[in-house]
Amino acid sequence: MSRRSYLGDSRGFRSGASSPELLLEESLARIDRREPAVRAFVHLARDRARAEAEQSSQRWRAGQEFSAIDGMAIAIKDIIETADMPTGQGSPMWTDFASRRDAATVQALREAGAIILGKTTTTEFASTEQYAPTTNPHDTTRTPGGSSSGSAAAVGAGMVPVAIGSQVVGSTLRPASYCGCIGFKPTYGALNRGGSYDYLSQSCVGIIGAALDDVWAVARAIADRVGGDPGHAALSGPSSLPAAQAPRRLAWLETDGWKTASPGAIAALEAELAMLRGHGVEIVRRNDDPALDRLEQAISGALDLTWRIMSWEFRWPLASYVRTHPDGVSKAMRGRLADAEKMTPADYDAALARRGEIRSIFHDVAARFDGFLALAATGAAPVGLGYTGDPRMNVPASLLGTPAVSLPLLADQGLPLGLQLIGRPGQDAALMALAHWRWTLP
Repeated sequence: MSRRSYLGDSRGFRSGASSPELLLEESLARIDRREPAVRAFVHLARDRARAEAEQSSQRWRAGQEFSAIDGMAIAIKDIIETADMPTGQGSPMWTDFASRRDAATVQALREAGAIILGKTTTTEFASTEQYAPTTNPHDTTRTPGGSSSGSAAAVGAGMVPVAIGSQVVGSTLRPASYCGCIGFKPTYGALNRGGSYDYLSQSCVGIIGAALDDVWAVARAIADRVGGDPGHAALSGPSSLPAAQAPRRLAWLETDGWKTASPGAIAALEAELAMLRGHGVEIVRRNDDPALDRLEQAISGALDLTWRIMSWEFRWPLASYVRTHPDGVSKAMRGRLADAEKMTPADYDAALARRGEIRSIFHDVAARFDGFLALAATGAAPVGLGYTGDPRMNVPASLLGTPAVSLPLLADQGLPLGLQLIGRPGQDAALMALAHWRWTLP
């Protein structure tokens, strides 16, 4: 996909060579052309967006822009509250529901001058395979991934430069991989998710974009204005994209997903590893290092452990939904509630304890490397819209609470495939410096 960035275009705003108004009209024209097939949006606020783009253009010409992202058109996943648009959570139960307030992320973006262009599709409660029929912009017979389906599809189709998603399992990294976007999952708690209906203990805000500098600028704009989750340190680092930093030593994580990775994905990663070695990077794999092998063993079963934790945490509000709106909850979500009702608090405590043990193992191993790399998905997006893909490549970063980024640098079956880079908790800027280095390699 194009690496054109909003921040790059903004250099022409003062002179009038370009403007937020012109860029918004480009976005709306692209939506008109591609939305009938891609179906990324559940709501668009065209008139308000045009009025705000005009105001932003005036600010830029006067040298009074609110931030580097003033005038950027951004799409919002439909589990995140917006005062002027409904928040449907991918569920018929919540059609046309309006909370009449902005989520923390949306509040911050508006304060930074960004334009909230619309709401994008999501799976039911950002959790199941039940979702609007959004398609992959690179092949409309394939899934865009989930649960940030519409956000990734909108960016992948060039409709917006950035969209906001979320992740508790793989809902930012995997759709970004399938749709040829950058996906950034920050350290757990580093971006305030108040007003987002994803309160689970691994959930976090995700940023999906076409250019790395735009993604970082949006993340910093949020952190600067609303911080992190209550009780958590906010994402920190320079206001602009951290300078590229070449790694000396990277660990390759197979994850459980390697067992089912496609031949094309395996070949793409092997070529990537060879290229990195050619640039002087030491690549360490589990067979080379007993401590890394111990980490691989620890994260084996990460998806099953995550589902156990999530099932218990979904007891509320699922039980209330099933009781009050039995026809409004999918069979899959009712099944998740049934699993939760078989658990006890002791079962949940044991799952949390195991997660803590795995995080401790990661902490000990991570200090010896400049970062970790893995595939961002097991292969190209699957054909069909009834399955959003295998999340096993992504779930370790969620379980560990670490920052991770998917870069659209690989391919499988002629379709996008992401390279996943994983950093240490709280070291998001260092991860972005590594991503910046890899992003700019020829």
